[in-house]
Amino acid sequence: MKVTYHNSAAVVIQENSTKILIDPWFFDGEYFGSWGIYPPYDFKSEEFEDVDYIYISHVHPDHCSPKTLSKLNKNIPILIHNFSEKFLKKNIENLGFKVIELENNERTLLKENLYINIIAADNCNPEICGKSLGCGELESEFRATQIDSMAVIDNGKQVIVNTNDCPFEISENTAKIIKNDYKNIDLLLVGYTGASSYPQCFNFEKKDMNVEKIKKTEKRLGNALSYVEIFNPRCFMPFAGRYTLAGKNYLMNEDRGEPDLDFALEYLSKRVDETKNKCLGLNSKENFDLDTNKISKPYEKIDLKKKDHYIKNVLSKIKYDFEEKLDIDNESIIKLLPESYSRFNSTRQKIGYSTETKIILEISDKNVVVVSVNGEGYEIISPEESKKIEKYIKIKTDIRLLYWLLEGPRKAHWNNADIGSHIQFKRIPNIYERGLMYCWNFFYSGKYN
Repeated sequence: MKVTYHNSAAVVIQENSTKILIDPWFFDGEYFGSWGIYPPYDFKSEEFEDVDYIYISHVHPDHCSPKTLSKLNKNIPILIHNFSEKFLKKNIENLGFKVIELENNERTLLKENLYINIIAADNCNPEICGKSLGCGELESEFRATQIDSMAVIDNGKQVIVNTNDCPFEISENTAKIIKNDYKNIDLLLVGYTGASSYPQCFNFEKKDMNVEKIKKTEKRLGNALSYVEIFNPRCFMPFAGRYTLAGKNYLMNEDRGEPDLDFALEYLSKRVDETKNKCLGLNSKENFDLDTNKISKPYEKIDLKKKDHYIKNVLSKIKYDFEEKLDIDNESIIKLLPESYSRFNSTRQKIGYSTETKIILEISDKNVVVVSVNGEGYEIISPEESKKIEKYIKIKTDIRLLYWLLEGPRKAHWNNADIGSHIQFKRIPNIYERGLMYCWNFFYSGKYN
């Protein structure tokens, strides 16, 4: 088998003449415009005309990229996990593709002795994913959402494992199950970052920001090493981590806490026994041949001065999707609040969650919405009055994006806005309350549900 790297999590795996394209993302502007690509990707549609299948691991737009899929041949079938929730399937079908849902942990023959096995991050185990009653509408204890999957691709002799974005904390047991079923792993494709708004979108002083950034970097790289330890692959390739904040958010890049690929390669290679687990780096459109154990071209590091110049002169100029929208006034936002709160509170009640922490949603210089997380409703007050609140998380975003978010997930989803670094947070005290943030994902009116 041969693996060709393209960008981020996008690779092509080839066995003889059969090709699988995985998680293609080739164009700037996902996450409402804030995610750019560096090095710039040279897209040529003809390079993918002979692809037999596309595997999409999960719904996030740097893996299921509408801007990219719209440029690919709609006759290529797309393989996904048979998730209980069908939003990924529907999103892909709306782009004009045929979707093939594969059952969890079932090795499936594609063509020419090439097999794929797609496994949910939590292996569809209710005890791990938190869905005590199985695949119901709502998980219990909000511990995990079943949106991620990993895949094993083999030809009967060689085995490639793609862990993608699967969080190690959720997927550790699944990884051990795969290792038990596939004894010898030839290549591990492993993520080394975990894109989020933390710490760059939080109210830290510069010194504290650097501390949190280092903590996050070391945690993500530590997770990659944990996967390497479990799978013990002959070779492993850090991937699925390259993105650059674009538009006006480009100034946050230095605070993201996401290691770049060059740093990851150096860090990881120093912490493994390379006689047993060879760490590989590939530039875009270069390949690794598992038969010959050779790469097509030695890896070349990024020129940081060129990257900085490109970010400032190209990526920073990108306009966000919602910036094209007409101005939104306070009344438009306020009209969407009653149904948004009702949905949020209903979710809170279903999982039995409450906290004294208030959510302060900024809607203008004159008004904020203070939302109770224990069933006491919400109120609109002045920013000055909100200063009396002692325990809170403050949320602020562009009012045009806020309008989309309150309209519902088909317009914009809170999770994507968060990953895109479009939301500014202030937490007092600085404690993460997962139940609170889980419920907040449901704070929308349902106009575009």
